[in-house]
Amino acid sequence: MIRFFDILRFAVSILKEKKVRAILTIIGIAIGPASMVTIIGTTQGYSQTILSQLTSLGGNVIVVFPQKSYSITDTMISNIGKIDGVDKVAPFYVTEAVFRKADGSQERVQIYATELEVIFKTLGNLRFEDGTLPQKTMITSAVVGYDVIRTKDGKRLYDVGNAITVKIPVFKEDRFEFKSVSIRIVGILQKYGNALMVNPDLTIFLPLSAGRSVLGLSSYSGLFIVAKDNSRVDYISSQIKSRYRDLVQVIAFQQIASTVTSIVDVLDFLLFTLSTSAFAVAITGTMATMFTSIIERTREIGVLKAFGFSSKHVLILILAEGIIMSIIGGVIGVLLGTVGAYALSTTGSFTVSGAISFSIKAEPLISLQLLLQSLGMAVLVGSVGGLIPAYRASKVQPIVALRYE
Repeated sequence: MIRFFDILRFAVSILKEKKVRAILTIIGIAIGPASMVTIIGTTQGYSQTILSQLTSLGGNVIVVFPQKSYSITDTMISNIGKIDGVDKVAPFYVTEAVFRKADGSQERVQIYATELEVIFKTLGNLRFEDGTLPQKTMITSAVVGYDVIRTKDGKRLYDVGNAITVKIPVFKEDRFEFKSVSIRIVGILQKYGNALMVNPDLTIFLPLSAGRSVLGLSSYSGLFIVAKDNSRVDYISSQIKSRYRDLVQVIAFQQIASTVTSIVDVLDFLLFTLSTSAFAVAITGTMATMFTSIIERTREIGVLKAFGFSSKHVLILILAEGIIMSIIGGVIGVLLGTVGAYALSTTGSFTVSGAISFSIKAEPLISLQLLLQSLGMAVLVGSVGGLIPAYRASKVQPIVALRYE
């Protein structure tokens, strides 16, 4: 019986003998796992980031935005508050501002003016690093996000009690101008991370009354609606849509999360199917390489059989070559795919525009299951691509092989 290490040594010696051919075959095999890890890892990373951001906003939260031709009124707020299942309705103002920090760097931040208690209900994991909420009458006092008062390397530039000056765009006489506003810090938030529609780390939160007097906005930007229970979200959303139809845009994060989950499942299947096409090409390349190798070594196979090697032994020896090449190609492909996925996540992000613009940046999700799946597919390539040539080699008659020129 042939020992495992003898098979391994024989296969490696053959690959060393035909280096160029073996390297090209390994590269062809590596393309499959590399593309699978890069494409699926990157896609799953963005999918999980979007889902986590949706769930971080709370499954019982609904956001309503007015369309261009409509303004939210106090009567509308009162009527929505009377819908069965509504716990809280909080209007909000939102605008963007430019903030020049003490170190000279310039940051674009968002400013929300709303009932700040609702923000903490909406963003469940929001915590204070220092300070507290301002009183409702303290219109120039604010809670600031973690990154607002820090340098790029994380050094804190401001403390509670300090004042900062931001420039807010205001529409005046048919053109935009920048208005300087001084804001006193009364609370600093812990690091949160990005969330859809609002990035707490780069946001300044003011009391609701600051929307008109400080930000200079004449109408509400939207409504935060908190349902008493997740099960009431669909009902509340449908009620608002039926009452106001095209006048408002209704966003229920629970519904979006459910839709995104379904889309992700389908997308994962499609991407897996697409990436397997690279493996199909690799199987053909491996098979061609193995057939060529067998033709060149027909006499060698005859010698092996003349020395007592059975057809089974020959099949194992030849098949081992394809499997070894596939393992090497699989490992290389997985490594290249991982590097490629992180390179894509470093250089790319999605920007979504709507009532509020926000960008989504995510790290790839390189799971052990994905790596093993990609490596397993690569080994399958070597096994399938080498099986038929190995079988043909095992059936070569010794006399015919020894006479082969």
